[in-house]
Amino acid sequence: MQHAESQPKEEDPERSLTKAGAAAAQRMSDWAARTGIKTSQIRHSGKARAAQTASIMAEGLAPEAGVQSTQGINPLDDPTSLAEELRSQQESLMLVGHLPFLSRLAGALLTGDPGRPVVNFENAGIVCLRRTEGEWSLSWAMVSRLLNSG
Repeated sequence: MQHAESQPKEEDPERSLTKAGAAAAQRMSDWAARTGIKTSQIRHSGKARAAQTASIMAEGLAPEAGVQSTQGINPLDDPTSLAEELRSQQESLMLVGHLPFLSRLAGALLTGDPGRPVVNFENAGIVCLRRTEGEWSLSWAMVSRLLNSG
């Protein structure tokens, strides 16, 4: 999941979520809860915009292992080590992060090439990848602009 819309760096160096961004994340969290989406854990980069988005998502998803900040998923980080870790991960996991990292991770998992863009991420949008018999596939995606704001 890409973090929700954040403040411009010039207005807020921490880049906290805008009101619209928080509302979009809340719509996505509500939709995920209604849909019955489950995750064991939510990890985020530690940046304010990702941490706030993860916290909002946790309200709806109530992950058993909670929410935690993790290293290696910042915008310019190399996705290779996380891709390797995920290949042996048994539990479901939601990552709340940034571009271009998320796009590069999806490329690494789906095609073996982090430089190959395969999915368009949007603020407060979720892309669900599944691993079956060692192979990754795109299961579904949802963007907040498709969800009713009323």
